[in-house]
Amino acid sequence: MTQTARDLLTTTTAELAPDPQSNPLVPRIARGEAPSSTLAALALEQSWVIPADRRAFLHLAERSLATDPEAAAFFRTLAEGEALAEERLSSFAHACGVTETRTAAYEPLPGCQAYPAYVAWLALNASPADVVLALTANFSAWGGYCTTIAEALRAHYGFTQEACAFFDFFAEPSAELDEMATAAVQAALDAGRLDEKRAHEHGRLLQVYEASFWSTLGDMPL
Repeated sequence: MTQTARDLLTTTTAELAPDPQSNPLVPRIARGEAPSSTLAALALEQSWVIPADRRAFLHLAERSLATDPEAAAFFRTLAEGEALAEERLSSFAHACGVTETRTAAYEPLPGCQAYPAYVAWLALNASPADVVLALTANFSAWGGYCTTIAEALRAHYGFTQEACAFFDFFAEPSAELDEMATAAVQAALDAGRLDEKRAHEHGRLLQVYEASFWSTLGDMPL
C-alpha cells in the first residue's frame, strides 16, 4: 500500500512524541510552582527564538519557491505566524515584569538557544520537504505545552487574556497549516524527493533541542 502524506505525518508525530520526563518545567508551571523569575526568563528566551525562527522560515521559503512551491507556502505561513507571535510576546513579558532595560541586559542561555540554532542549520542545509515533516512533528508537542501554560497562567498566576495571548496563539491548532504541511509532504512523496530517514533524524534532533530549552529553564536557580 502506498503511504500517504497524512499517514506519514501521523506516524512520524507519534514516533517523535517526547518523553514526558524530558520537560520538567511545564508541569511545574501547570501546578503554579514556577517562580516569576523563571517565567520572565521564558519570555526573554522566546524574544530571541521567535525572530530567529522567522528569518529561518523566510529563508526556507525562498530556497524552496522554485522547486517546491507547496513547501514554500508552508514556510511563508510559518514566518507570518512568528511575526504575529512576536507581537503577542511583549504582553507576556510585561506581565512577567520584564523591562526594556532587563531585556537589553539579558544574556541568552545556550541550552535554550540550541533549538533556533538548529532550525537555522536546517534552513541552510536541509531539504525543504524533510524540514516540513520534521517541524510538523515537533509542533505537536510545542502546541500542547502552550495549551498547558496558557491555562496555568490564568488559573495560578492571574494573567490577563492579553498576557496569555502568545501561548493561546500556538495552542490553537491551525487547519490551514496542517493542510499546507500535508500538501508539501505529499508533493515531495509523489516526486520522490522526500528522505524519510533524514526527516526523522531532523525531527529527533528538534525534539532533543526542545527538551533542552525546557530543562535549561527548569534548572535555573529559584
